[in-house]
Amino acid sequence: MTGEPSHSQAATAPMLKALNERTVFETIRSGHPISRAEISRRVGISKPTVSAALAALLDSGLVRETAPGGEGPTYGALFFEPVPEAGFVVGLDIGGRYLRGVIAALDGEERGREQADIGPCEITEIVAHAARMRLRLLRAASVPGDAEQVVVAAAPGVVEQSTGRVYQGSTIPGLDGFPLAAALAGAIASPGHGPSGPVLVENDIHLAALGEQWRGVGARVDDFAVLSVGTGTGAGLVLGGRLHRGRNGAAGEIDFALEGGADANPYDPCGPALERLAADWIEFRGEPTVLRVPASPEQIFEAARRGDRLAGLLVAEEARRIAVYLAPVCAVADVELAVLAGGIGLNADLLLEPVRAELAKRVPYPPRVEVSPLGEAGVLTGAIAHGTAVALDRVLAVRIG
Repeated sequence: MTGEPSHSQAATAPMLKALNERTVFETIRSGHPISRAEISRRVGISKPTVSAALAALLDSGLVRETAPGGEGPTYGALFFEPVPEAGFVVGLDIGGRYLRGVIAALDGEERGREQADIGPCEITEIVAHAARMRLRLLRAASVPGDAEQVVVAAAPGVVEQSTGRVYQGSTIPGLDGFPLAAALAGAIASPGHGPSGPVLVENDIHLAALGEQWRGVGARVDDFAVLSVGTGTGAGLVLGGRLHRGRNGAAGEIDFALEGGADANPYDPCGPALERLAADWIEFRGEPTVLRVPASPEQIFEAARRGDRLAGLLVAEEARRIAVYLAPVCAVADVELAVLAGGIGLNADLLLEPVRAELAKRVPYPPRVEVSPLGEAGVLTGAIAHGTAVALDRVLAVRIG
């Protein structure tokens, strides 16, 4: 025996150091402000080891000293909190008419939000709009140049994770088969302003599901579905507490499971389908109504609230169609909760009870049905949730190994 450390021992020391620093950082992040002694007590690491980890975290700019919380005695102890400005996330919600953006720091708190009516345009034009919006958000939030930056873009359609291409994105001209992740990365790669982290593209309703899990009605639910009904219809699934994308990223594309497929589905509850149904019923149903062709979903729901009989019948049919879309998910995945989202799905006063009743007719164990409390912010909320998790992991890897 020479007393020299073995290769495995030499390799283990840095790994153990990094593990301790990550453990201390996560403890501070989950319970700040917090003292050195409390960190040691919570994670079962000795005070000298906690002190060494704290020194590394302070040097790396990941944590800082702060005032103690509460009004009790502190006995001279120092308290610590994470530094949110060590990383930022830009979320972009790409739609057929609107582009929405948000910027948040590592604590998940928003530092800025923007919405632009870009009108109908092709995906290449939308990418240029998105790059400019990102830059405006960074400037408005005064993001430090050395901060980790992760961009999360939401798009309608199936997102191929290996390539960043979007398929079946028919609501935006040119989106089907478009390499959205690469195009966005190229558009925002400018000296001093390009992201230090990745550009990620996710299905918009998948992100809405992550938003519900983080700050919505799915926060304490392991198995739930989000059905978004607006200009299109799509679903997101969280199973076993994790987002379920499926093998091809196509989980939740219910259109393809029903009669007629995505292009000729007689049960589709989306806005354009409701408008077509309303035009047909206004002309041929023979019911008195204030509605005139073309009648938008907003006009239909507002007329129903005022007691218009034909509008009421249209809303009842809309509730039935939503239940038809939810039934396969509930029957196969046996989820605990179904969340309605999207411009149409948010009409809780007219849809919630009828959807519950219709769904109970179709599945033996219907889930609880709720309307998303996040409103139009659900997709961007999910983008922040996803992006901060990625940014945190990258910041820890870069700064402490």
